[in-house]
Amino acid sequence: MQTAVKTPIEWAKAACDAIMAAYTPQELPPAGRWHYHQGVFLCGMELLTGEVWKTRYDEYIQGYVDSLIDEQGNFYYARDELDAIQPGLLLFRLEERTGDMRYRIAADKLRRLFDTLNMTSEGGYWHKDKYPYQMWLDGLYMGGVFALQYANAYGDDSLRQMVLHQESLMRKYMKDEATGLLYHAWDEKRQTPWANPQTGCSPEFWARSLGWYVLSLARFIELLPQEEPGRAALLTELGALVKALVRYQDQESGLWYQVVDKGEQPDNWLETSGSSLFVYGIAKAVQYGVAGEEALAAAIKGYEGLIQTVQFDADGQFVLPKICIGTSAGDYQNYVTRPTSENDLHGVGAFVMACVELDRARSQ
Repeated sequence: MQTAVKTPIEWAKAACDAIMAAYTPQELPPAGRWHYHQGVFLCGMELLTGEVWKTRYDEYIQGYVDSLIDEQGNFYYARDELDAIQPGLLLFRLEERTGDMRYRIAADKLRRLFDTLNMTSEGGYWHKDKYPYQMWLDGLYMGGVFALQYANAYGDDSLRQMVLHQESLMRKYMKDEATGLLYHAWDEKRQTPWANPQTGCSPEFWARSLGWYVLSLARFIELLPQEEPGRAALLTELGALVKALVRYQDQESGLWYQVVDKGEQPDNWLETSGSSLFVYGIAKAVQYGVAGEEALAAAIKGYEGLIQTVQFDADGQFVLPKICIGTSAGDYQNYVTRPTSENDLHGVGAFVMACVELDRARSQ
């Protein structure tokens, strides 16, 4: 396995194949749940199918979805959070490929969440009901990409302005002009312990949350019509964010730290899921023409750093370590004391996405 894997696409295949060897679609953790962990990994696999068509990948994705959605398009999902929407990204290609309308019915159910989720005074979606008045960078990806795909597939044009509004609120309240980075979360009411009493922001720049944001920008640009008002601003923002991320890249390893701007702290550590998402976002920025050769070199260096972290188990299967487990907003100690895991699905999914887009950026 070690000697056979050479190209980014081969690494992406090795990652997908390792998860498939470990779990049936129904067993993907957390087993039996409509959950963004599975969704992120399977979205990475779906992206890979665009480069290397494999029937078994399509069948695996469908196996997960079909285990949870019945013949009438019914399924159980959390109705008070943006995270529940993300696996819905898998529904569009399934309906297109199979013609089965139950996938459209399921997508319609998820789309209606946007009409019922709680919002801030300016119309920003709460990340979850249990986090009142809080917007998290994570949520922009969890709901926003689905909304744009739904708009494109089914003609619900109002969703485009909704998504652009969500992004503009995050940029307005969560961006730090000094670093060019965005804080993980923002509390409109300044009620939660981590909230800055003046700004409402959480105190740190967490790698994976910034990764969700850069992934969102890249996907929004891809899905919005060329003439859509607001798309040009996203291109500008992506270019600026990439410059900021390159500044904070660890020059020795090519990776990024768990708390992005504090690599000098001895208890901070290099994290792979956020690094993967940054490689993805930088590669997309290069493809869009808003980042140049320096950025491409940083993406390649990040990719090479990720490959250096890869391990293999006793069966020769791919193992990606140093993935931060699911994490809420908090202070510095909250992030640097979080446990890590191996082959966590949103880490492996991000790695697959990074490999595919880096391969495309290098080839253009």
